[in-house]
Amino acid sequence: MIKQNQRWLNLLNLLSDALLTFLSWFIACWIRYDWMDGTLSVDFGSKKFILILSVYCMVIVVFYYMLLVYSPKRYRRAGSEILPILFANAVCTLALTAVFFLIRSIDVSRVAIMLFYLISSLLVIGKHLGERLFLHFIRRSGFNLKHILIAGSGDLAAQYARNVADNPQMGFCIDGYVSDMAAPELGSRLGDFGELGQVLREHDIDELVIALDTYQETLLKKLIYTANKEGVRVSIIPTYNRFIPPNPSINAIGDTSLIDLSACPLDNIVMAMVKRLMDIAGSVLAILLLSPVMLATAIGVKLSSPGPVLFVQERVGRNRKIFKMLKFRSMCVNDRENTGWSVAADPRKTTFGRFIRKTSIDELPQLFNVLAGQMSLVGPRPEIPYHVDHFKEEIPQYLLRQKVRPGMTGWAQVNGFRGDTSIEERVRLDLWYINHWCLRLDLKILLKTAFGGFVNEEKVGIRK
Repeated sequence: MIKQNQRWLNLLNLLSDALLTFLSWFIACWIRYDWMDGTLSVDFGSKKFILILSVYCMVIVVFYYMLLVYSPKRYRRAGSEILPILFANAVCTLALTAVFFLIRSIDVSRVAIMLFYLISSLLVIGKHLGERLFLHFIRRSGFNLKHILIAGSGDLAAQYARNVADNPQMGFCIDGYVSDMAAPELGSRLGDFGELGQVLREHDIDELVIALDTYQETLLKKLIYTANKEGVRVSIIPTYNRFIPPNPSINAIGDTSLIDLSACPLDNIVMAMVKRLMDIAGSVLAILLLSPVMLATAIGVKLSSPGPVLFVQERVGRNRKIFKMLKFRSMCVNDRENTGWSVAADPRKTTFGRFIRKTSIDELPQLFNVLAGQMSLVGPRPEIPYHVDHFKEEIPQYLLRQKVRPGMTGWAQVNGFRGDTSIEERVRLDLWYINHWCLRLDLKILLKTAFGGFVNEEKVGIRK
């Protein structure tokens, strides 16, 4: 039933997205030519124009489909729909502009085209978000549920049951479990492993979730065979579950399947492009707005002590490439700048340097590193090569941070881990950020940085 409903929902989504896109053009034209100018000088009801717009609507929904916008929403975040919609609309709007330019018989203003992009994006995204909220509501109310049977009764099964209970909006209902051992916290025990076939026949189960302990893995083949025989979908929680990232990539060589444990959302070219565009726009805007602050800071640094205005230091960036990171100099020129670990009571700081470090103004030149593509607005903070060489020996996962561009601010920093704090905890938070990246998370970190994150509470103590 769920599969059948999903097909109808996808068809309805396709048609409604096409209709909203079609209407968006007429709304855009009404705003541009009627509301703004008071004269409608273009015949938007001509057969040629209607044909072009109809083809555009068909192309855009096919593009949405190719970008997985219509995939089931239970496991997916809202960002997995919003970003592809914005990207597809941008590409197709540019293509439409090129078509209008080539045929020349329809003269459309650039303002109308921009309005069309904005309105169509807002309407389609709004519809998808509304659909998501509606599905969350009806699932919380006990409808559109996916009925689950768990095979297993150990720690993995209990963890899965807790996660399902914590996310009722996803619409999963655990009807019970099968196991040779009782586990009251999982609900109703419907039989042992040998009775799986009978249980599946007697209950309307949509999916079997296999959550076996290591010593039970010999049962795996039989359980999968039984579920396939009864036509029930199967999902497996592997015993090495804690090592698998939230969005793993699975590759194949012949009959061998490989799980890429290093996969992350930014491996997706669309998501990486969106993040980079945000970096460019954000850094340009920040440079323009903060240029008076940077000019005043440069004068202050020059007057505070002899030496250059900027402190240029080698840092390790994405894919372990070395780059020159810029900061306003906050210390007297010294011979420990490439190895010394800065702490709150560091005697090398100047009086003005303490102020700009306290307020993080010393970090502002890194906006130019962001613009150059060496850094990102948000990401793991970059370290100097001297420390990276030591940390990678102490913390096995340390170099996984280098999969993405380092950031001016990051998830670890807004959670209080900056300066002389636990490296292990900073790495844990950085890896969580990389594995769970989405545009909303970047915006959240930037907002937390703007409202309180600029104050640098450097901690004194021994690194853990």
